[in-house]
Amino acid sequence: MVRHDTNTDVRIGGVGDLVVRARDGDAAAWARLVEELSPLLWAVARSHGLNDADSRDVVQTTWLRLVEHIDAVRDAGAIRAWLARTARHESLRLVRAHGRAFPACGPAPAADPGPGPAEIALARDRLDRVGAALQELPRRCGTLLRLYAQAATYEELAAALGIPLGSVGPTRARCLETLRRLLR
Repeated sequence: MVRHDTNTDVRIGGVGDLVVRARDGDAAAWARLVEELSPLLWAVARSHGLNDADSRDVVQTTWLRLVEHIDAVRDAGAIRAWLARTARHESLRLVRAHGRAFPACGPAPAADPGPGPAEIALARDRLDRVGAALQELPRRCGTLLRLYAQAATYEELAAALGIPLGSVGPTRARCLETLRRLLR
């Protein structure tokens, strides 16, 4: 589907079109590509437990890798998966370099000011239980569920986790079942 960005006066096709135009030196296409796909790269980096500075490094390095290899891209339409896979590799490289583990879940988000104290306590207890259960999941399951919650596509999940596309659904189902068992 072709759209038109009224801010930049740029015709916008799919991501593949943006890649082809960026390869041809179209700066507006590069900017649009970065704008559209950077949230995915941040999500991949964050799913590996990286802090802001390390996540920023992963995103920048991933874009640098695309600049270095854009002439070798054969299937411009598959660039989302390529970027997710590259971000995953860069994230894992940083995790290994720093010896970091997944951070513990933060405090439960603030409850809606409308509910009473009992409802707030129950909601926090539920969130704490889910957070604790997520920490007990195998790392791959935790990463998959966090990315899935951020609306990543199966192709993006496969690339980010380094698993075949056909394994995403069954793996997700097993991870959800493990999470359910932990919550019982």
